[in-house]
Amino acid sequence: MPVRVTLDALIVRKGLKAKDLAQTVGLSETQLSLFRSGKVKGIRFRTLARLCAALDCAPGDLLGYDFDPRDLESVEDE
Repeated sequence: MPVRVTLDALIVRKGLKAKDLAQTVGLSETQLSLFRSGKVKGIRFRTLARLCAALDCAPGDLLGYDFDPRDLESVEDE
């Protein structure tokens, strides 16, 4: 998938522990770990906002995108 979760790099840059971030944001360590690994299919905007508030960042700091021309195909083509 061309959308990448870049949360790990931000956690390291900020010198935080994932356990502390999970507690601050109100997620279980497992939920945060699944998001960090990219194993989730979606995230609630509220959770994204809480992560951004806790990390003093913008959503674009948590996610990256690698262009894939298949993203422009219609759902009907799949």
